Amino acid sequence: MRFRDEGYITSLRKYGENSVIITLASKSHGLIKGFVRGGFSKKNLGLYQMGNLINVDCYARLEENMLSFKPELIRSFVPDFMSNPQKTAALSAMCSLLNSCLPENENFEWFYKYIENFFTQSDWLVHYAFFEFYLLEYLGVGIDLSKCAVTSSVKNLAYVSPKTARAVCLEKGFPYRDRLFLYPHFIVDKNYTPEREKVADLLKMTGFFLNKNFFLVHDLKFPLNRANLMGILNL
Repeated sequence: MRFRDEGYITSLRKYGENSVIITLASKSHGLIKGFVRGGFSKKNLGLYQMGNLINVDCYARLEENMLSFKPELIRSFVPDFMSNPQKTAALSAMCSLLNSCLPENENFEWFYKYIENFFTQSDWLVHYAFFEFYLLEYLGVGIDLSKCAVTSSVKNLAYVSPKTARAVCLEKGFPYRDRLFLYPHFIVDKNYTPEREKVADLLKMTGFFLNKNFFLVHDLKFPLNRANLMGILNL
């Protein structure tokens, strides 16, 4: 088996004296793991960093064997993250979620753009929020923002129920507003310049549903770097 793809490095694990096993969120083949001989040698220190975008020639004699990677650097994002501890924290949270939630070797090309936007667009925090929202959708436990769960109305949607992950209109939700999440209008409107507090509201909600509807269901521990992210971002 042989193919070529590109993607973002989501984890690195040393193997032997100076080799490395890389996990890659790839464009056409989903989450893939591969072995790189000599990957931890001094000359490769800049290439193999979490978040870097690389091209890989992938090869395995048999499908059940681990892939061997022959990588080439497309773009290093290390300088972007070194100067921004908050963005580094978001990167760590993203990589932990990808490694924990996504199956290996399953194409997620439609979802890949939300990963890519986090790295390539200037409003990285907003795009991180979009990433988490659509991660829920990819996992099949997405939030239904289409209409009110009580009245079926599509007007005056103001809240999201933590029990059902469905929208609730202002009239029905207002008496219980302290127990509901705020409706993320900027997601529905594809508005990439929301107020910071709106982004915070969304991340509180997506974090809640990721834990409740995926991690707890699969008896997995919610990633610590995601659990601590809101505090690091001062949200």
